[in-house]
Amino acid sequence: MISDPMKIIEGGLCSVKGVMASGVRKDKYGLAIISNPNSNAAAVYTSNQVVAAPLIITKEHLKDGKLSAVVVNSGNANCFTGQEGLNDAKKMTEIAAANLKISTEDVGVSSTGVIGRKLPMEIIEPLIPQAIDSLANSFHASKQALNAIMTTDVLAKEIAVETKLQDGEIVRIGGICKGSGMIAPNMATMLCFITTDVQATPQELKNSLKIAVQDSFNMVVVDGDESTNDTVIIMANGKSGRIDENFQEALNFLCIELARMMARDGEGATKLIEVTVKGSSSKEDARKAAKAVVRSPLLKAAVFGADPNWGRIVAAIGYSQVKMDSEKISVTFSSLNEEVSLVEKGEIKAFEDGKELAKAEKIMLNEKIEIMVDLGIGKETATAFGCDLSYDYVKINAEYTT
Repeated sequence: MISDPMKIIEGGLCSVKGVMASGVRKDKYGLAIISNPNSNAAAVYTSNQVVAAPLIITKEHLKDGKLSAVVVNSGNANCFTGQEGLNDAKKMTEIAAANLKISTEDVGVSSTGVIGRKLPMEIIEPLIPQAIDSLANSFHASKQALNAIMTTDVLAKEIAVETKLQDGEIVRIGGICKGSGMIAPNMATMLCFITTDVQATPQELKNSLKIAVQDSFNMVVVDGDESTNDTVIIMANGKSGRIDENFQEALNFLCIELARMMARDGEGATKLIEVTVKGSSSKEDARKAAKAVVRSPLLKAAVFGADPNWGRIVAAIGYSQVKMDSEKISVTFSSLNEEVSLVEKGEIKAFEDGKELAKAEKIMLNEKIEIMVDLGIGKETATAFGCDLSYDYVKINAEYTT
């Protein structure tokens, strides 16, 4: 739900005054530039122990909490590429900085694509000045940047919001992200770039971003694999009012919506799954249980087959090792305006007659399936986002090579 006075607006990254973007492609390779001059910035990254070269360079450049631009390539992850990969990532920032006439340390870099292949710099290098020549502040420019970083994505993932801060100023936030496979909690095979005009210190931005990511990107599961390149970067140029709770609410909303888009665009996905666990004794347990359900390959396959298999849900809750009492669990399926309870406080309702099961099977035919699990032992709630597991997932990843 969007709270007043927050609203969705057009423009993507470029809804924010002062932001310019662009994107170009050559064959399977894309190159995007996002410019938000003189910005305070913060980022969160993958927790994978194998870390791609661009993350190492970006972390180094972000030590002072400032960025003016980000250069992003798709088609190659520049990961597990040794010192040559680090040199290539650094070279990308140097070329971008020279063309933008800014310091190299003010440029972040990200990559996405195949792991373990050298970056084809003979292709990437010429694309950087080409993209910079096309920089513009427009909705089209934001979309070009998004299109340039997409790999196996089918759906574009872009949103912008504005809200009124407590000091009366209007603040805007724009975001784009890519990611549809190799997605698991602790981020995903995803890149996300967020621009805003809020006034905030680098530490304030980092704290705010961590809060937003915790209940959005860290709650997405497509296939359980965790990528090496995951990055979320926020750049704030300070042209609006001071950061406050209203900004946090808007940032939370933006990140959750982008997370939802990623889950729905899971590789080969036909359905979006949202699992909410409530009645938990702790927030951590609620998150663990929700992610366990949405991560379950058996549950994902059941959703693809339109089977309301509540038993797989209960089993996933059990092996998540959260505090629970099987005699207090309730499970509800819903979609659109229909809802059916199959388990109520440990008692199976699906077998009392055929009506509940038939209604649940009808619900499972929809494109968005909501599953509510009430543990019945507390007051904490968390929601995880995922998708079904279809035949096409195997096909896409069997063919995803050089």
